[in-house]
Amino acid sequence: MVDNPRARKLADRIKEIVASLIDTRIKDPRLGFVTVTDVRVTGDLQNASVFYTVYGTDEERAGTAAALESAKGLVRSEVGKQTGIRLTPTIEFHLDSVPETAAHLNAALLEAQRRDAELAALREGKGYAGEPDPYRKPLEADDDADDEL
Repeated sequence: MVDNPRARKLADRIKEIVASLIDTRIKDPRLGFVTVTDVRVTGDLQNASVFYTVYGTDEERAGTAAALESAKGLVRSEVGKQTGIRLTPTIEFHLDSVPETAAHLNAALLEAQRRDAELAALREGKGYAGEPDPYRKPLEADDDADDEL
């Protein structure tokens, strides 16, 4: 959230800790295939937002969100132990919408490419409605008149 070097270092460390905890210590059966994508820490180091993605259906995403919410205390205590900072930041988990946004943008780009191909096919063999170069140019006769003087 803030471009503070200390906050960025803490965010990177929290990302490593949370990923390790999800992999080794959190044994909730509702937890799906989770990837921690980003962590943002406020400038005062009081709040940390952990962004994650889940591979699977909407039910698996909801189950993973519930599992992470129930493990929030364990995550916060481990972050406090492993970072050694005086005040441990509160942890908030947010489902990252980057994959859905990327899929939406990819679909829009494919649609634009398809329309461009249709337009190119319509242009084949066509000519200009008027002259090929509709802009006025200086008359060449004026150049000849200057040469005669």
